[in-house]
Amino acid sequence: MQRVKSHTGHTFLEETKFAHLPPSDQVLGRPQPPLERPHTGAVTPLPPPDEADLKPVGLVEAIALRRSVRTYALEPLPLATLSYLLWCSQGVTSVFGDAWTFRTVPSAGARHALETYLLVNRVDGLAPGLYHYAALSHGLSKIEAPENVAAAVEEALINQPMVSDAAVVFLWAADIYRMTWRYGERGYRYIFMDAGHACQNLYLGAEAVGCGVCAMAAFDDDALNTILGLDGEQGFAIYAAAAGLKE
Repeated sequence: MQRVKSHTGHTFLEETKFAHLPPSDQVLGRPQPPLERPHTGAVTPLPPPDEADLKPVGLVEAIALRRSVRTYALEPLPLATLSYLLWCSQGVTSVFGDAWTFRTVPSAGARHALETYLLVNRVDGLAPGLYHYAALSHGLSKIEAPENVAAAVEEALINQPMVSDAAVVFLWAADIYRMTWRYGERGYRYIFMDAGHACQNLYLGAEAVGCGVCAMAAFDDDALNTILGLDGEQGFAIYAAAAGLKE
């Protein structure tokens, strides 16, 4: 039986082949974009990640135990645990001037063009609402959002019940020029790989703090971008994950 070719997917793959790429802005000598997007509010430092209550879990064990968890305990997530999970998924381990960062996850060319947003439902020391992670300083900036932002995010994520059950929902977005500055249109391939790296680290790191995680790729792109204040072109949502303490 002959399969029908996906014209949109095939066009994307074809037009992002190396053979079709013009010189990138990096090659043309244009200045690179900042290492992270600006924060609209004051950045509040998070506790050090190693203050989380970590239990010894070997890497092989964490890989074997990893499962998607869709229901969570009702108690709030400790702030140090959230700090640790953010560090696992996008923590900065070293900064090289304004050129690049090394982080706890791999990224094509060390571009690290992901931005992490959080819907906080139940976290000790944090008011419920929407936050933007400041990776360079390991802190959080609260984003102005309507009181019903949790319901709006849940609706944007196709009303998946994990959104309201979770203590926190990770929302990853692309700052795409940070990637395409070096790689041109092929950078669109790489940013989705980067999101997968971040989410896998979140899953594995969660095993050491008694948390469950459930990744979510089904969402209304336009609705979620609007909630996060993204234009859908230079910045756009690409992945999400619910997290909370296991029951």
